[in-house]
Amino acid sequence: MLQGKKIVLGITGSIAAYKAAILTRLLIKKGAEVQIVITPSGKEFITPITLSALTSKPVISEFFSQRDGTWHSHVDLGLWADAMIIAPATASTIGKMAHGIADNMLVTTYLSMKAPVFIAPAMDLDMFAHPATQHNLQILQSYGNHIIEPASGELASHLVGKGRMEEPENIVRKLETFFEKQNDLSGKNIMITAGPTYEKIDPVRFIGNYSSGKMGFALAESCAKRGANVTLICGPVNLQTNHPNIKCINVESAEQMYQAAIQEFLNADAGILCAAVADFTPETIAKEKIKREKDKLIIQLSPTKDIASALGEKKKGNQLLIGFALETNEEIAHAQNKLRKKNFDFIVLNSLNDEGAGFRYDTNKITIIDHQNITPYPLKNKKEVAEDIIDKLVLLLCNQTNH
Repeated sequence: MLQGKKIVLGITGSIAAYKAAILTRLLIKKGAEVQIVITPSGKEFITPITLSALTSKPVISEFFSQRDGTWHSHVDLGLWADAMIIAPATASTIGKMAHGIADNMLVTTYLSMKAPVFIAPAMDLDMFAHPATQHNLQILQSYGNHIIEPASGELASHLVGKGRMEEPENIVRKLETFFEKQNDLSGKNIMITAGPTYEKIDPVRFIGNYSSGKMGFALAESCAKRGANVTLICGPVNLQTNHPNIKCINVESAEQMYQAAIQEFLNADAGILCAAVADFTPETIAKEKIKREKDKLIIQLSPTKDIASALGEKKKGNQLLIGFALETNEEIAHAQNKLRKKNFDFIVLNSLNDEGAGFRYDTNKITIIDHQNITPYPLKNKKEVAEDIIDKLVLLLCNQTNH
């Protein structure tokens, strides 16, 4: 998977810099071409001569290699690479990357990078656990960077805790997995619903919910990056996607989402129903703003059309249908019942009892339930959650193809 890949390896000032030599060697053995960019403090821990001997390339550290105007182009590096890895990444460099402080060649290269970026933190346990470091890592993750979590063990301080840079073999494995996934949905058509629906009461008021659409958009981005053609049917949200593989259909009401979903599912290989669709809608919509003239206002509601049930009935043998369940009590039982009732292939369970999960958060904690297994996952960023869900979808699509 790494044969012919162009990798920029960033090295910063950490005792774990010695692992960068091992990482470089492993990448080259896998067939990758490696260009190393090192910070000035990184050279205090490992010499450019050692690294250059491994890569057969000069190590880049300064903006200007000579006093004659010759300079290293961070822009060219950003266009050249298939991936960038910063390993080890110190708290200082992580902070600079998060806030765009481009005072060295490594951070400048990062800010110019067009390829995916993988960050492997390495520092003492208190530094890693500090809210500033955690906040900076969250910022970098929100930008789409991949954080390779450090391991727990004995640190340079002789304390024991989380902060050890992940082992080079595991970093290479994560990189291979990433490239394996790049085209595993190539040629597949995926329909995704996302966000809330707004059910009008009058020209200025509506019945809605707290859904932000973040989970649905993360799923759409994940599918598109992995080669799928995505149709994203989204209710009113404050989100945008610019991926060329994603076609957006904007709707407002449950009825509009129903009509779009019925139409788009016809040619889909899979449908993911992530939207928080209203279960009820007003029977009548006032043509003018309702005035506050009475002590009480009674609104008659009627059930909306059930998108999941309709698609479950229409689903063909070569199609997959994935649902979501947001529950507050007896979560597993309710989700399993919905799985069978709606004819889903698997269902993603959220519980409002889990802190940091559900509406409006950037994180989520899910359990994936199919007809044989119940698989819980820890609290993660929604982009990582999306990858877990799409990994499950890909597995089912592969099984379907093999049969």
